[in-house]
Amino acid sequence: EGPSEWHKSYPIAQGNRQSPIDIVSARAVYDPNLKPLIISYESCTSLNISNNGHSVMVEFEDTDDKTAISGGPFENPFRLKQFHFHWGIKHSQGSEHTIDGKPFPCELHLVHWNARKYATFGEAAAAPDGLAVVGVFLEIGKEHANMNRLTDALYMVKFK
Repeated sequence: EGPSEWHKSYPIAQGNRQSPIDIVSARAVYDPNLKPLIISYESCTSLNISNNGHSVMVEFEDTDDKTAISGGPFENPFRLKQFHFHWGIKHSQGSEHTIDGKPFPCELHLVHWNARKYATFGEAAAAPDGLAVVGVFLEIGKEHANMNRLTDALYMVKFK
């Protein structure tokens, strides 16, 4: 049922660049030639918050490059399309990915697409260079005002 079985229903999910990924610290390589990664979420306009059957998903207006990431390995800006979460039933395990084999309680995925190269998000999603997903590991801690804005809206998300 989980990510390791997705290729059975969706052949595109098979290959060597698939989830889940274990980030091994000892194998991480610093690239001094990369430009700084620029994250600009100044004018985010969320359009919808929904239950997609796997997670809570928040979709954004993506008609310009004001809400985008650029720099780093990217030739073009990638526009923010949506974000969603991965979490589990245990506080210690929920993230899709791990660091040195260690899972985290939750993982946030910010999904961006290359709107300069592709006409639609769907077209970008079908291409090997069309999407850029920023993963953020989340841990349980003190209350956070910005997260409260989201969690306060969760009651509006209906069961699927």
